[in-house]
This record gives sequence, structure tokens and C-alpha cells, in this order.
Amino acid sequence: MVDTFSIESGLLIREFDEDRDVKVVGKLERNCEIETKKGVSIFTNMMDDPLSRIRFYPLHVMLVAELLESKELVGVVRGCIKSMRTPTESLLKIGCILGLRVSPTHRRKGVGLKLVNSVEEWMLRNGAEYAFLATEKNNDASINLFTNKCKYMSLSSLVIFVHPIISFPAKHISKDIKIEKVNMDQAISLYRRTLRAKELYPLDMDSILKEKLSLGTWVSYYKDEGCRLNLQRMVESEDIITNEITSSWIIFSIWNTYEAYKLQLKKSQTTLRLLHTTLNHARDKIFPCLRMSVSESLCTPFGFLFLYGLHGEGENLGELMESIWRFTSRLGESLKDCRVVITELGFGDPLVNHVPQTASMSCFDDIWYTKRISSHGDEKDDELLMKRQIGNVFVDPRDF
Repeated sequence: MVDTFSIESGLLIREFDEDRDVKVVGKLERNCEIETKKGVSIFTNMMDDPLSRIRFYPLHVMLVAELLESKELVGVVRGCIKSMRTPTESLLKIGCILGLRVSPTHRRKGVGLKLVNSVEEWMLRNGAEYAFLATEKNNDASINLFTNKCKYMSLSSLVIFVHPIISFPAKHISKDIKIEKVNMDQAISLYRRTLRAKELYPLDMDSILKEKLSLGTWVSYYKDEGCRLNLQRMVESEDIITNEITSSWIIFSIWNTYEAYKLQLKKSQTTLRLLHTTLNHARDKIFPCLRMSVSESLCTPFGFLFLYGLHGEGENLGELMESIWRFTSRLGESLKDCRVVITELGFGDPLVNHVPQTASMSCFDDIWYTKRISSHGDEKDDELLMKRQIGNVFVDPRDF
């Protein structure tokens, strides 16, 4: 049964029907395009599953906007709900808005606003206290919709770093640095401690780590600083790393997007277009960051690796971060059709200033927005989410 969310002014907002809407939604989203000056188009292959990314969440929905008279689909939006924790140990139920798309021929007619209102109503019915979304800093249309019409407020500013694997400088990882993979129990124990440094982080980190798209968790550290991983104690207590002397180390995990979707670049002889993607804003951002020519290797479908869960301690983090990017690039080279490494860090994250700045590294600004949708809640939570910018946040790879 397909639920109806609203009927207004000849427009029906209803739940996505997998039996009849897959091809139509795919066509709609391919038509949601913006022009680019790069001379290339980027296409997304979602493996014929528009719900593939939000299936990670037990509570998720996909809504479509359908014209009552012609039955044409003119808009789509996804929503999911997850539990988040704050440094004050508050537990928040947050709804995330993903992949809002409106047909170019039906923009500025209130379709996007009706989709947002409908997905917010779904979130509220399912217990969400806040709604959340991300958009690029220069996306004036989205910012106008969400801030002026939907009353969202800026929550955090972040930086997305993108580096093509094929152009990373050829250099070995320093012999003074060790990168050690930890097992699942050790990773969960590590993150149980390190996530407390974040101002907002997911409650289900163990579920993220256990997803098939998560390739593993590693720790990078200097061999000669007296820092040794006490793996057994990591599982048994909160003492994760023993420091006989001051040491520096970074934990990180890697997410492989290729199993969920692929990207493809193509040269265009006519008006050049960047095709928007189906579920999230990642693909909208990758292309502008690629300061590279379109080689033959990039004209075939490709994926990217996403560095997540980055947390560092100590004073000598620069070389460790560079080693992590080299390590991840080498891993990407071993994976079929992987071409890019990406990470996203909040403006207040201590590691944001240690990302290696090579000639091929690109970065740009992302903005998170939020608003309270429930009349119930704690004023302390509003103080955190609604009245100030938060700077050090966990970026969930499922949302990227």
C-alpha cells in the first residue's frame, strides 16, 4: 500500500512505489540538471535502486510529487531518522532530508516546499525532534527554500576535501609511521571514547562499522614515539593507547561507495551539464573539485573512497594525515574503478588544518542546517543546535 501524504492544488505527495516508480524517478532525476563550465557531464548509476542509501536506516521514506491530472512525477525527496548524541549525553532523534529534486519545468511553483513539508510531517510522526539537511554554500536556491520559507537555521560549516587517486604524488609512506588495522571490537571500543570529542555524533556507530561498505578501521602512529597499541586493554577498558611519553596518533575508517553507486564522466559537444544525483549531495560536489583533465580512465564508471571517523591526538599530526591519504589512495588503486578519495571535516575539527595540500587537492564549503519540528524537547538541546554554530561534528558516510 502506498501512503498519501497530501493533495493540494492538483499535486499529490505520496510514498514512492517500487513496483511502478523506479524508471520514472530515474528519468526525473536525470532531467534535474545544472550547467557546468567544465566541458564534461557526470552521470550516476544507482544500480536500479533509488532507495539504496536510505535502506541503511530502519526508519526511512521516499516521497514523490505527482500531478493529479497527467500522473507525471515532478519531484522527489528522501528522509530518514537516526539517533544522535551530544557532549552533554543528550539523546536526540534527528530526521535527515536527502536528495530533494524538482523537475526543471515545475520549479518555483511550490513543489519543493510541499515535499519538504510532507517529509517533515513524516519525521514528526515517527518521533523526530529536529530536521537536518546539508547543502553547498553557493546553492542560493536551496538556501532560500530552507532558510526563508522553511525556517531552517545554520548548524555547522564544513570543508569537503577531494583528491583524485591517479594524481597523488608518488612517495612511500614514511618508515617512521605505522598504520595498523584493528578488528571490529577494537574499533568499536576506540570510537566509544573518541566520539566524545565530537559535538554531535551517531548512537549507532557499531552499525556503521559493520556495514558491508565499511572496509575497516586503522590507526596511524609514529613507531619511535613510545606509542603502542594495547589492543587487549582497548576491548576491556577505556584505556585505548598507553603513552609512556607524549605521542601522536589518528584513527580513521574507510567507506567504499562503489558497491552502492557509480559515477561516470563524459565529454559533451553541446551544452555541458552536470546531472544531479538521486540520494545525496556527494555527486553534486565531486565534479567541481576535480582539477584534472578527463582521461580515458575517467570516462568509465568509477567510485570513490570516503574517509570517516577521523580523530587525532598529539602535536605531530601532519605527517600522519599525509600517510593516511597515501594509504587510502593505494587501497583505492587496488579496487576496481575507484578514482577519488574524499573526506569532510567540520571547521572546528583539529584535523582540518592537517589535510595534505597538494596541487590536486580541492576543497570547498558545505553547510548543515537544522530546525526543531517537535514542540517537546530540552532547552539544552536547543542551546546546542539552534543558537550557535557547532564546529566539530561526525560526518556520517551513509549520508554522503
